[in-house]
Amino acid sequence: MLAALPFLLCYSGLTVALCHQDLRHGLLPDRYTCPLLWSGLLFYLCLAPHQLHDAVWGAIGGYLSLAAIYWLYRGIRGYEGLGYGDIKYLAALGARHGWRLLPQLVLVASLLAGIAWAGAGLYASCGRKSKWGRSNPLPFGPFGGRGFLVRVADAG
Repeated sequence: MLAALPFLLCYSGLTVALCHQDLRHGLLPDRYTCPLLWSGLLFYLCLAPHQLHDAVWGAIGGYLSLAAIYWLYRGIRGYEGLGYGDIKYLAALGARHGWRLLPQLVLVASLLAGIAWAGAGLYASCGRKSKWGRSNPLPFGPFGGRGFLVRVADAG
């Protein structure tokens, strides 16, 4: 457990930084997503090498699944529905949690984002100006981070 502490601190710090950046600027910068991905792979390499293949497939699966959605949405609608930072962030989450947990993380994050979007819509329907709406997209990164926290609470 003690050996995992530096990885957990790194993971937590980078996740908080990513959530802050996404909420404030609508971006998930590479300077945070790339170290998060590599620290996830390094965690398995150092502490659970027999599960490293799960982390690698998690990173690949996370990246390819959102990249496919990105290109499909862009092809149909003609503009981006999510950014490449979201794609890299899900790859990093896949590297840290393995491919088996990706569907659960995406589901929890999507549900939380849907609740926030509905709340913003209700807020706007009361005549108040909402930060998020059709012209200003909802950042997905903070909900990915919260999906992880819900997963940890469920496992603990």
